[in-house]
Amino acid sequence: MIEVKNLSKIYGTFHAVDNLSFKIERNCVFGFLGPNGAGKSTTMNMITGCLAPTKGEIIINGIDMSLKPEEAKKNIGYLPEIPPVYDDFTPLEYLRFVGSAKKIPKKELQKNIDYVMEKTNITVMKNRLIKNLSKGYRQRVGIAQAILGNPPVIILDEPTVGLDPEQIIEIRSLIKELGKNHIVILSSHILSEISAVCNNIMIISHGRLVVLDTAENLIGNEKTEKTAELEAKGEREKILEILKNTDGVTSAFWDKEKENTYIFKFMPQNDPREKLFYSFSRAQCPVISMFIKKSSLEEIFLEIIQESENTKTGGEN
Repeated sequence: MIEVKNLSKIYGTFHAVDNLSFKIERNCVFGFLGPNGAGKSTTMNMITGCLAPTKGEIIINGIDMSLKPEEAKKNIGYLPEIPPVYDDFTPLEYLRFVGSAKKIPKKELQKNIDYVMEKTNITVMKNRLIKNLSKGYRQRVGIAQAILGNPPVIILDEPTVGLDPEQIIEIRSLIKELGKNHIVILSSHILSEISAVCNNIMIISHGRLVVLDTAENLIGNEKTEKTAELEAKGEREKILEILKNTDGVTSAFWDKEKENTYIFKFMPQNDPREKLFYSFSRAQCPVISMFIKKSSLEEIFLEIIQESENTKTGGEN
């Protein structure tokens, strides 16, 4: 379990993290999102014990980070954005060094190393100097050190940077697997990656939590305006007139790239689709198809951040 209570990091008058609170109680993959400067890296550095908070509490599996930092850190595996690898070590030497630093018992260390090398697919490179490895393999070594020792909490900052498409698929599969038995917090600027691997999503802005929800709820049941696509036959002017004059439709236009296709928008609480069906029937304009276009995580993210910005500035743009 991770519990963050009223966490703040203040530099002079600047609040990098501002009274942040959240709780994660079950094994899952959590996407950690926010615009640049939102406080993501600062938050992760405080959770891992790399940075002391100005105020607030961080509880890792019941252990207070400020009171028993060494004990709390034993529960965390961390991959920062730049992997903390040593160029003059081989992956095998480096993982032995990390295992020793994590105080993994000697009789268990080699078994742990073999496991993480196999999981990250670096066994074939174990005796090659890290400075001679590709960026993708260096990233894999960084992931291997994070999961070495099987910590219950794993924090990954941009874990697929520099990987080729095949490697990305493999690492995403590994992250999903880790989420079955660990709390995994994944920070990434690639929102399609968050959609692909995360069960839950956290979004922060100005150092404050603005969303903590399941990916399914966030993408499937957003409270923002919905977009629908309609394919219907008939005079274009008549179809647009019906759309624009139907209660609930906030905007409508013809899709110039498709002959009989129209796009309209509406708020979820005032769904006009049934009314439209009957209106088109009376106008003898056959409806071929009508469906809601699911918003992408990118669109939802931008809407949430914009709403947060408006709240921060009192509604001013």
